Amino acid sequence: MKKSIIILSFSLLLLACGQEKGEINAVNQTPTNLEELQNQKVNYTDQINTLNQELKQVNEAILSLTGDEKRTLVTAFQAESKVFNHTVEVQANIKTRQNLLLSPEFSGRLEQILVVEGQNVKKGKLLAMIDDAGLQDQLDQMNLQLALSKTTFERTQRLWDQKIGSEMMYLEAKTRYKTQQKQVAQMKEQLAKTKIYAPFNGVIDEITAKEGETVAPGMSPILRIVNLNSMYVESDVPENYLKNITKGSSATVTIPVLNETQTTIIRQTGNFIQPSNRTFRIEAPLDNPTGLIKPNLNARLSVIDYANQEAIMIPLRVVRENAKGETFVFVLETPEENNGFTTSQQFVSLGKAQNEMVEIIEGIELNDLIVDEGVSLLVAGQKVTRIEQ
Repeated sequence: MKKSIIILSFSLLLLACGQEKGEINAVNQTPTNLEELQNQKVNYTDQINTLNQELKQVNEAILSLTGDEKRTLVTAFQAESKVFNHTVEVQANIKTRQNLLLSPEFSGRLEQILVVEGQNVKKGKLLAMIDDAGLQDQLDQMNLQLALSKTTFERTQRLWDQKIGSEMMYLEAKTRYKTQQKQVAQMKEQLAKTKIYAPFNGVIDEITAKEGETVAPGMSPILRIVNLNSMYVESDVPENYLKNITKGSSATVTIPVLNETQTTIIRQTGNFIQPSNRTFRIEAPLDNPTGLIKPNLNARLSVIDYANQEAIMIPLRVVRENAKGETFVFVLETPEENNGFTTSQQFVSLGKAQNEMVEIIEGIELNDLIVDEGVSLLVAGQKVTRIEQ
């Protein structure tokens, strides 16, 4: 076949040359008449155009058979499925609920501080004492009166049980005894306010007061106690993620200052939308075995709001858009020898994008060859050569 085409090509050229020679001779024998010469010119031009067209077709056939056809060079990758987790990244703040600045409940002179900064303490440990201003002496007197009232009441009750004495005497003794019991209990509660105890296990982070100075409730903080074992990260998320970020969503916390990353889960989502910025609150626990994570550290929280275990992901750079706003990619079809292919324009529906990659919802099948480099030079149905990357 190839040999026949080559012979045909030479035959056409010889025929053209023969015709041209005959015509030229005819011109030389023709009188120099302008009208006849112009007619001959038109005739020769038509013959040349016809031969050029036939020659072009012969050349294209030769190139197709010999493999010397010039094609656009492209690279392509095979569509594969992979796990795709789309994340939402927000700024977050690290906190702990066990971080208290303890203030006194009783006004008076700070008599003694029983701990030092950096000391680990257990829940219920006595931390500081305030001068009771004689409350203990009053309690001692009240206890004596209570003991007397108790004895009087018990004797009156025994007599009343034997039908001796009046009912009024019995009721008065009982009332006096109960009243003094309540007075003693109230005095004990008041006296207890002169002592400050640890509300939970933690470390004494800061002591702000000094022994001997006068302190007052709500005005004179004494010390700060912090528990670093119950840390959590908190952030505000835009309301449009309300359906996708829920309790139990997987998340990753990055703390730039410590160059540390932890995986966690969302344990709580807010039930209130902030009207000022249209956000809701989320919270996730943190592990702090070394104690390096401190309250109010800045962090980045990445929460998975969408997951697909078999997603087809392609680079955004290979996606094209036409004048109608339709997105498409070029796919290699009809494989030939020497990595030859024909391009096909495939319209696609896009899903979520992340890290310069986009999910294909429909339009692409597994193992399709998607054009990468050289895609900007292509049109549908174009012959290309795929080069290996």
